[in-house]
Amino acid sequence: MEHLALYRKYRPKTFAEVLGQDHIVKVLENSIETNKVSHAYLFVGSRGTGKTSVARIFATNIGVNLNDLYEIDAASNRGIEDIKLLCDGTRVLPFDSKYKVYIIDEVHMLSKDAWGALLKTLEEPPKHVIFILATTELHKVPETIISRCQVFTFKKASNTICKKMLIDVALSEGFELDAGSAELLAILADGSFRDGLSELQKVLNFSGRTHPALGSPLGKRRVEKRSFKISREDVEKITGAPKTTLVNDFIYAIAEKNIEKGMQAVQNASEANLDMKLYFKLIIQKFRMAIILRYAPRLISNPSTTLRASMAGDLSEADLEFLQTLVKQDKEGMLRSPALVILLEMYQNIDNAFITELPLELALVKIIGQDEQTT
Repeated sequence: MEHLALYRKYRPKTFAEVLGQDHIVKVLENSIETNKVSHAYLFVGSRGTGKTSVARIFATNIGVNLNDLYEIDAASNRGIEDIKLLCDGTRVLPFDSKYKVYIIDEVHMLSKDAWGALLKTLEEPPKHVIFILATTELHKVPETIISRCQVFTFKKASNTICKKMLIDVALSEGFELDAGSAELLAILADGSFRDGLSELQKVLNFSGRTHPALGSPLGKRRVEKRSFKISREDVEKITGAPKTTLVNDFIYAIAEKNIEKGMQAVQNASEANLDMKLYFKLIIQKFRMAIILRYAPRLISNPSTTLRASMAGDLSEADLEFLQTLVKQDKEGMLRSPALVILLEMYQNIDNAFITELPLELALVKIIGQDEQTT
């Protein structure tokens, strides 16, 4: 039997299982309870944030059976004939439900003529029809369509929520993510629950094949109750994420005011064909931790504080010790907020840089002050 992908296996089936979208779930639940269901909804948000899942759950909660639930991918059904056929179908009464629900995913892909055909039905929809449109690109949806829908904006998954989900799913599959592993996977997910689970799938599949103690393929019931631990190093190796040492080398170069060492770290990351945007993001994340250690050391030293618990979940003990030692050695105060501001400013330019290493190299030069020494 073929195993389900994790993002399908753990897709939420009830409103209670939906993560990070409480502002939407509460409104939809209330509309169902008060019987004030709209005829058209527009779900907006980046990929993997739960738009289609929430649409399905909403349909189920208003009593729509599978026979009366229609899902259309506008990316492959974008023409006027496709939408005319859909609109003709809305005139037919539901088979065994109060409503017929049409979920149109990637709706921004519809052609101009298709938008016109859909608009006519949205203006005077049959009472038994509900449209749920989903898009990642709101600016491509005509204002005439938006004005006829209730619009809900889905938030990107926060690192905290995504980390907890990944830890819980891994545990359900018989694996344990160590400190830092879930954080790295959450960063790789970039706010997408689906992408996070896809990255986790790669890690678990690899670990399941290479560790004989697991005894059975991923997804089957395990004989052992003991979970197999996965380290951050495992995640780095399997996903191709930048190694911790490369991140540490760059931050160490700033503290030492050693531009050559910093440039070498960037070069090593480039030669390893790493995602420079991800590398930059990991540097910023760890640099932030160093600043917290400098300005609020008591919060970190107290094991009962939530900040200590949060950092312990983001960093391994070795990384935490590295940053603590580095902050103590940083007599010239290089690991301070002005440097972080420069890193953030340069990070904004990385998508437009035709040399992907350049923003990070410029940040290094600006922080260390080499540009001032040569003027």
